[in-house]
Amino acid sequence: MSNRVYIYDTTLRDGAQTQGVDFSAADKAKIARELDSLGIDYIEGGWPGANPTDDAFFAAPPKFSNSKLCAFGMTRRAGRSADNDPGLAALTQHLVGAVTMVGKSWDFQVTVALGIELDENLRMIGESIAQLGKKVPEVLYDAEHFFDGYKANPAYALQALKAAYDNGARWMVLCDTNGGSLPHDIERIVGEVIKAGIPGSHLGIHCHNDTEAAVANSLAAVKAGVRQVQGTVNGLGERCGNANLVSIIPNLMLKMGFETGVSLDNLKNLVRVSRALDEVLDRKPNRSQPYVGSSAFAHKGGLHVSAVAKDPSCYEHVDPARVGNVRQIVVSDQAGRSNIVARMADLGIDIASVKKDALINVVEQMQVDFDPREVADLVDLIKRLEHEGYAYDTAAASFELLVRRALGQVPDYFRLERYRVIDERRRNAVGHWVTLSEATVKVEVGGREYIQVGEGDGPVHAFDTALRQVLTGPFPQLEALELADYRVRIVESTAGTAARTRVTIESTDGQGHRWTTVGVHSNVLEASLEALQDSIAYMLYRFADRD
Repeated sequence: MSNRVYIYDTTLRDGAQTQGVDFSAADKAKIARELDSLGIDYIEGGWPGANPTDDAFFAAPPKFSNSKLCAFGMTRRAGRSADNDPGLAALTQHLVGAVTMVGKSWDFQVTVALGIELDENLRMIGESIAQLGKKVPEVLYDAEHFFDGYKANPAYALQALKAAYDNGARWMVLCDTNGGSLPHDIERIVGEVIKAGIPGSHLGIHCHNDTEAAVANSLAAVKAGVRQVQGTVNGLGERCGNANLVSIIPNLMLKMGFETGVSLDNLKNLVRVSRALDEVLDRKPNRSQPYVGSSAFAHKGGLHVSAVAKDPSCYEHVDPARVGNVRQIVVSDQAGRSNIVARMADLGIDIASVKKDALINVVEQMQVDFDPREVADLVDLIKRLEHEGYAYDTAAASFELLVRRALGQVPDYFRLERYRVIDERRRNAVGHWVTLSEATVKVEVGGREYIQVGEGDGPVHAFDTALRQVLTGPFPQLEALELADYRVRIVESTAGTAARTRVTIESTDGQGHRWTTVGVHSNVLEASLEALQDSIAYMLYRFADRD
C-alpha cells in the first residue's frame, strides 16, 4: 500500500451546513486560499447551481498553487438520461479539477427516500460517473450512508461501489453519513470492501461526528487501507460536525508516519489556518482543541511545570512548534509570556531592546484604560492590550506595527489631526430613501497639512475615501490598496462594565500580499479608523518601501 494519504476538505460545502454558519463568496475564497497554502489536495467549493453564493464562488474562484478545486453534486435523477440532466450539466459549467457526486448505497434509502428500484439506482450511479468522466478530469463517488447500508445489505452496498468503480470513478468515498459507526466497525468493513475487489488506493472515508468518533473512525479507515480522508477545518458540519482535519492531518503525519500534501514546514501553519476560519465566522477559537488550541500545550503549576521546565516531553506528546503552536506556562505573572516572546522572536526582535520610555510613548498614542507608566515591558503591554480587546493572533500586521513602533522602526508616514463624519438620510428624486456619508479629514504629511472631503456608502468608506485622496499624492502606491474584509465584534472592557468594539480589517495590495489589522474602542468608528490607519501604515512599511 502507498504511504501517501490524500486530504479532501469539505469545509466550504459540508461545513456550511453548520447551524449558524453562512459563508459569503468572499468568505469561501478566503478560506480556500488558506487551505491551498496549507497544501490540502482537494478543496470542495460547494454545489454549482444550488444557490447564488456557490454560483458566485465558482464563477470567480481563487487561483490555487497546490489544491484541486472540486464541485459537488448528485447522480442523475430517476427517469432522466445522464446527458439530459440539468444537475449533471451544472457540474460541467466551470473549470474544476474534480467533481464529487453523491449517490445512495443503502437499499433502505433507495426504496424509501428515493422511492425507486434498486437496479435503477445502480444505473444512476454508473451512468452519471461515465457521463462526467467525459467532461471533467476526475470524478469521485460519495457513497452516502455506506456503513449503515453495508450492515443492512453488504452485497448491495458493494454493488453501488462497483457501479462507480467500473465506470471510471477515481475515488469511492465510504460515508458514515449518520455518524453512528465506531472505529472497530469502520476498520472491519473497510477491510472487507478491499477484499471484495475495490483497492484501498481508490477508497476514501467521510465521517460525521455524532458519536465523537469521527477522527478515530477516519484514522481506523486509513489503517485498514483507504488513502483519501475527507473532513472539515475545526470539525464544522451539520449536527455534531464532520471529522476534524486539524486533528487528522497531524495525527497522520506525526503519529502514523503517512505522507500528505501538507509538508512538515506547512504543518507549522495549522494554528493560523484554524484561527483564520474562526475569524471568518467571528467565533472565539476553542482553547481546548487538540494541537491548535491555546491550551493544547499549556501547563499550570505543580509537578507539571517543574517537569516541563526540565524536558517538555514529560507532558507534551509533540513539540508544539511542529503545528505552529507555542508552549504556555500558566502560572503567576508569566502566563502567556512565552507565546508573545515567540512571536517577537519570529520578527527578529529581542524584548530587551525595547525601552520603557518608548513603550510609554506608544501607549500615549492609543486610547486605552490603563496608565502607560504602569506598563512593565513589551510583553506586559501586549497582555494588557489583549485584555482591552485587541486580538493580535488574528491581526499579525497590527502586532508587528506595535512592536516595531516601540523600537522606533516605523516612520510617521502621516498624522491624522482631526476628522468629522456626517451621515445623511433623505429621499431621492423618486421618493426612495438613500443614505450618504461625508467625511472631512485634516492630515499632516511631510510637514504639510491637507484638508479633504470624501463621500461613501457609510462613515468608514467616506473616511477611507477622504484619507486616500490625501495620501495617494505623496504615496501613489496606495492606489493598489483594497479592503478585502471588514468585521466587527463586541468585546467587554477589562472592567467588565462597558462594551467595547473590535474591528478587524483584511487588506490586499494586488500583488498577492494580504494582511490583517485591528482597532478597539467603545465607538465603532474610532475602532475602524485605528484598524484602517494601521492597514495603510503596514502597507507602506512592509511592501511599498521594501519591495
